[in-house]
Amino acid sequence: MPLDEFGRIRHWTGNRQSPEWLAGQGVIIGIGDDTAVVDPLPPGGGEPAEWQQLLAVDTMVETVHFLESTMTEADIGYKALASNVSDIAAMGGIPRHALISVSAPASWGPERMQRLYDGLYACAAEYGVAVVGGDTTSAPQHLVVSVTLTGAVERSHAITRAGAQPGDAVFVTGPLGMSAAGLHYLLAEAGRPDSDDPLAAAEAAGTTALVRAHRRPQPSIQAGRWLAHRGTCTSLNDVSDGLASETWELAEASGVALVLEEERLPRAGSLSAYASRVGEDPLTWMLCGGEDYVLVGTIASSDAEAARTELNGLGIPFYVIGRVASGEGGASVSMETTSASGTVRRSPVARRGYNHFATSIQEERTDRHDS
Repeated sequence: MPLDEFGRIRHWTGNRQSPEWLAGQGVIIGIGDDTAVVDPLPPGGGEPAEWQQLLAVDTMVETVHFLESTMTEADIGYKALASNVSDIAAMGGIPRHALISVSAPASWGPERMQRLYDGLYACAAEYGVAVVGGDTTSAPQHLVVSVTLTGAVERSHAITRAGAQPGDAVFVTGPLGMSAAGLHYLLAEAGRPDSDDPLAAAEAAGTTALVRAHRRPQPSIQAGRWLAHRGTCTSLNDVSDGLASETWELAEASGVALVLEEERLPRAGSLSAYASRVGEDPLTWMLCGGEDYVLVGTIASSDAEAARTELNGLGIPFYVIGRVASGEGGASVSMETTSASGTVRRSPVARRGYNHFATSIQEERTDRHDS
């Protein structure tokens, strides 16, 4: 039976190192969450630190994650680091130090690489990340950029995917589907023979916000830090592969059922307008598009309204989009939709989103080139 991305990870890494051995090496949270959480001190290295270390890595491959027609060199560099910053945000942490590994083909000469690093350092400056090293090699054909990022979080404050409880509220910290819609626009614009300046065309078409969401995502560090200190957030994830995929990860890790309410999913006006113009269902982008880099999580329902008020006061969006129920018979995600007559219909949400090596998912998104 073919294995998808997550199945391959389990097959390659499962049962290689025992939980007891890993714990002896200072591993608090290992493979399976947004980042690893480790104790930075070796055994016998002194008193436990007040902070724990976060470790994340992401790789971007030309033609798999980006195309020349949809991303500038600076955008690629910015996004390569931003995707890692988002993983740190999803644990409630602070990004700290980055190692950059680049494999560059001859077509990526010094000037192009300079622009890529311009974007990478722009993201580093925005989120206070120190670039401290890396590796550079040649590549036969396509560019590969891999970023390893460390972060820090107060001891016992990291928010994992595994703490959701029945009765909690499900929330997101921003609108969904904008990046996928931006990619759709850029791919369509790239196919136009008279398209010389996609940004100018985007402004004329009213899709600038969508293009910006795809090219320059804004990780939710401030929201993650606030939630880590709040103490009522029970699970957390970042929306990198799509809301459907990320909520399934929360449900499986926590052993619960998540019930989403379609009418409460935040939808930007620019997304709705563009979807209507091109005849697409915006809900598909919202559930399966990914790369929004907002946070999705669960919070004690008694604190949801107060959290919304306080976060909104800080300029941070916060939307309750559903609830947590008992996961009888296993984890699940479903969607409630209310008809014009007031009838509520609940249907299962398939675990769809970007997933390397998953042929069926890639067939559903034949125009998808970024992940």
